[in-house]
Amino acid sequence: MPTRTQDDPSAAGPMPWCANPFIEWLLTEGWNITSTRGLVGGLCRRLVDEGMPLWRMFCLIRTLHPQVFGTSYTWRRDSGVVEEFSAPHGVLDTALHLDSPCAAIFDGAAAIRRRLDIPDARLDFPILKDLHAEGATDYVAVPVPFSDGQINLVTLSADRPGGFSTEELGQIYEMLPVLARLLEVQATRRTAVTLLDTYLGSHTGEQVLKGLIKRGDGEDIHAVIWFCDLRDSTRLADSMSRQAFLGILNDFFDCMAGAVLDHGGEVLRFIGDAALAIFPTDEVSTAAQRACCSTEEACQSALAAALDAQARMAALNRARAQKGEPSLGFGLALHMGEVTYGNIGVPERLEFTVIGAAANEAARLQDMCKTLGESILISAEVARCFSGELVSLGRHTLRGVGTAREIFTLPRRPRGLP
Repeated sequence: MPTRTQDDPSAAGPMPWCANPFIEWLLTEGWNITSTRGLVGGLCRRLVDEGMPLWRMFCLIRTLHPQVFGTSYTWRRDSGVVEEFSAPHGVLDTALHLDSPCAAIFDGAAAIRRRLDIPDARLDFPILKDLHAEGATDYVAVPVPFSDGQINLVTLSADRPGGFSTEELGQIYEMLPVLARLLEVQATRRTAVTLLDTYLGSHTGEQVLKGLIKRGDGEDIHAVIWFCDLRDSTRLADSMSRQAFLGILNDFFDCMAGAVLDHGGEVLRFIGDAALAIFPTDEVSTAAQRACCSTEEACQSALAAALDAQARMAALNRARAQKGEPSLGFGLALHMGEVTYGNIGVPERLEFTVIGAAANEAARLQDMCKTLGESILISAEVARCFSGELVSLGRHTLRGVGTAREIFTLPRRPRGLP
């Protein structure tokens, strides 16, 4: 049988899994642990309990996320705590990554082992110098491939004189395929949650994961409905490149949707240059609905978000003015009522959104922003549940709505908002 070398701990034949207590643990106790943090912590404790001289473990799982490159989990025996860190995509261009074993593994290295307690120890990565200074005696980095070919990483450091034994390295190497499958299951679910949160919204994504996936699945809810759009978007689109106009749209949605999310709302749709969002209330609830805030709190949050969005747009326009660019205008309406929250479309392509008269009225109210010369309009239904000051603009008839409605806006210096 071939033996393992200092630089390649994987160069040995297999051993029966029944002789490996760590595989047994992964297939029994580890299988029931639902978080990567818990799995890493539990496995490290098991390794130490079996006499492994494990001093530190580092696990890096790459992820499909618009902001995060990957998530690392670091366990140290002295604390017994697993520290979790999400690294942004920009870390790939830093010396911290480029000069690390992570980069070497991702570039195709089969495995890396460095004995740190021998004369002239090979400290060819900065992390090895740090670990050597802290008393580590051995370091092993191995790729953890997923079934789709994605390469992840696990590193283990020992502090016993002589480091890991050949048998211990064999046990570690033999358990890696099982560990990889468990990590992949958890990573796949995290990816699903991330993508659903990103493309549908956190609450909508939660509903889909609960099984509301068929056309017609949904519930009746009571909510403050937010509808906004960018003014003069056709003129802007015709006067600049598509890439430049896309940048304007993203700046606009940073102000609008960013304010909604920061104040607890749910962004449901981006419709060209418009956005639809809701702030659910607890006036109507079902078993499937999350715990919502009171009607008054929902109105307060929605109006606070509107004020925040207005301030963000003002800051954006100041920045644009400094660059000699024209200001951007917007229209925003807040209405409240009952809507159906669920799946519509065709069986092969569904969308989770809100429909109903209240949603239509919110869109019609937003259309009145141009007519009344105001950026923000608020329906009487929202105004009645708001304790702060609002300004009445009188009664007006909305397109497609027969009865005239009183419409409000924010005062120039709003009071009563959080």
